[in-house]
Amino acid sequence: MPRSENQKLKLLYLLKILLTETDAEHGLSMEELIEKLAREGVNAERKSIYADFLELENYGVEVQKTKEGHNTYYRVVDRDFELSELKFLVDAVQAAKFITEKKSNELIKKLEKMTSIHNAKKLQRQVIISGRVKAMNESIYYSVDALHDAINNNRTVRFRYFNWNAKKEMVFRHGGAYYEISPWGLVWDDEYYYLIGYDAEAGKIKHYRVDKMKNISYTDNPREGRELFEKTDLQQYSRSLFGMFGGDIMPVRLECKNEFAGIIIDRFGTDIMMIPHDAEHFHVTVDVSFSMQFIGWVTSVSEGVKVIGPDKAVERMKETIDRMKDAYK
Repeated sequence: MPRSENQKLKLLYLLKILLTETDAEHGLSMEELIEKLAREGVNAERKSIYADFLELENYGVEVQKTKEGHNTYYRVVDRDFELSELKFLVDAVQAAKFITEKKSNELIKKLEKMTSIHNAKKLQRQVIISGRVKAMNESIYYSVDALHDAINNNRTVRFRYFNWNAKKEMVFRHGGAYYEISPWGLVWDDEYYYLIGYDAEAGKIKHYRVDKMKNISYTDNPREGRELFEKTDLQQYSRSLFGMFGGDIMPVRLECKNEFAGIIIDRFGTDIMMIPHDAEHFHVTVDVSFSMQFIGWVTSVSEGVKVIGPDKAVERMKETIDRMKDAYK
């Protein structure tokens, strides 16, 4: 049989066909493999394809042979990602608020290439996330990458930070002036990415929502605040902030009904001390940022969780409840 122009690429085309069109439920016969290679401009014979199977096995790709009646089929089953793992990744991409709809679709298309065309159809699913609003800021995808680069290179970052106004316009804080922060970590909380960093001017840890950061670049200045961050548990820090809203972090004592134990563990983790108080309640002390978001969380669980200390926390709860009552008079 005469050799074709693509003969040197035969093994690569064969691997592509097997990975794209076969899986645990779908195989190709030898005749189908020869026909598909011919469409790629590659002439092949049975004997040479058997030799190619051995080459692929030496490379680490196992081609399984199965008999179905009088027919023999070949397939690749083992892959880097199982179908269930790809489904999980697709669900996460679709659900993430910080990824735009356009970027979500692009990422899912790439994930589909990690499996066969048959299984790819099973990845085309819609995950319904209650109240989900996808990000409008396409640049966040690259902002996260730039921030990781700054962390890896031990450099500070400069950026401008904005809020939205009632006209859906960006309003830059500090009159549009740049912030310079030493980045030490990224936290994904409530479907948003946050930069956790050290503000040398203020002398403390601060956090910023990445999708509200513009014109990010890293400088030649080395990061500061290393000693502070070596003493700080970033997971504990993010747990203490409700919705990543700031405020003075303080130990707050809570009295909780026993049936609310799951809610407390979900919010604060299993490391907290839950001390029995009486037959129906337990007490717990948690370090939290005493912000309006924390107050809102306490009120959202109704009488199941009650702030009992310190006194200034109890007074602020009372003041907030009184203001809410006045607003609805």
